[in-house]
Amino acid sequence: MTVCPAAFPLRAEEFDFTPVRRLMQEGVDENVFPGASIAVIYRGNTIFHEAFGTIGCGLSPKPAYTSTVYDIASLTKAVATTATIMQLVERDSLNLDHPAARYVPQFGRNGKNGITIRQLLNHTSGLRPHAWYIKTCSTPQELIAAICNDTLLTKPGTATAYSDNGFIILGTIVEQITGRSLEENFRARFSTPLGMQSTSFNPSGEMLRRIAPTGRDSTWNTKIGPRPLVNDQNAAILGGAAGHAGLFSSTGDLIRFTLMLMNDGKQDGVRYFRESSIRQFTRRNGNDERALGWDLRSLEGYASTGSCFSKDSWGHLGFTGTSLWIDPRKDLAVIMLSNRVCPSSENRKIRKFRPRLHTTVAECLGFSCRKE
Repeated sequence: MTVCPAAFPLRAEEFDFTPVRRLMQEGVDENVFPGASIAVIYRGNTIFHEAFGTIGCGLSPKPAYTSTVYDIASLTKAVATTATIMQLVERDSLNLDHPAARYVPQFGRNGKNGITIRQLLNHTSGLRPHAWYIKTCSTPQELIAAICNDTLLTKPGTATAYSDNGFIILGTIVEQITGRSLEENFRARFSTPLGMQSTSFNPSGEMLRRIAPTGRDSTWNTKIGPRPLVNDQNAAILGGAAGHAGLFSSTGDLIRFTLMLMNDGKQDGVRYFRESSIRQFTRRNGNDERALGWDLRSLEGYASTGSCFSKDSWGHLGFTGTSLWIDPRKDLAVIMLSNRVCPSSENRKIRKFRPRLHTTVAECLGFSCRKE
């Protein structure tokens, strides 16, 4: 049973985050990740924001800071792609139940003509999760064509299977509807007005000095050209900006984005979403495993949130070792950015670490959590 704490004064010094600091240092010492940046938002206030470890995994790496920029991997799906689609639904009359092939006609091949935008968002499209397109594709056009020519694994709407390919198509739909790239849409709609100066696809200039490295790509086809910085190889083929991956960010920037979501879609007097839109995209329908573009806390078995986050919690994970989780019941959010894939993605210790982190944060705030 979760017990809400009393109304503590919301000053960081009122909470003892020593257990979180100890756990994060353990993560560094046990090689869960070279380093990480953590932010905790509670009742509208950022009450913890610290960095641990280093940004690299070689000799004499630099320390990690809260300003360190990380490849946030699949958080791109929620922060960029889903957020943009939310605005298109609100402002441009995009219908989630329209077939995706209405906007990308070639996607309707091989039985995919009935797949809706909603099914792409909640991963019930029946598309395959992922493919190593480096073996057959050398241009963005070839990769998109490969997905459009693919067959289904399951009948749409009958099973949930997380799919990068579905979000690659969603990114393409955004471009078709707006006439602008996903990168341009995100910059105009969110990163610029929110002041997210350390968030972008294909980072350049001063940001490059603050980026935490990820894994090494030994299979990149040099005939394609210079490899974009993004860790995800398919996103690299797509030019570094795609609907499923490619965004780089810092915890400081994601704090601003998350506060906006927790404040019913408003930040600094600017409205980005209606409150009803946030509810529509993040609520659980029955026993659904996923919301629209957002993950939901698992009701059974393993949950990356740990046991203390409520069943109404929503968020997303990123392959590189990133996560963002919001518990609306507790008015609590935890952002974690790391580069656990440096030097190798074979390091999967983050799976056991994530629940411990979220549970430890909740306990530091006075919540009573069931032991894992």
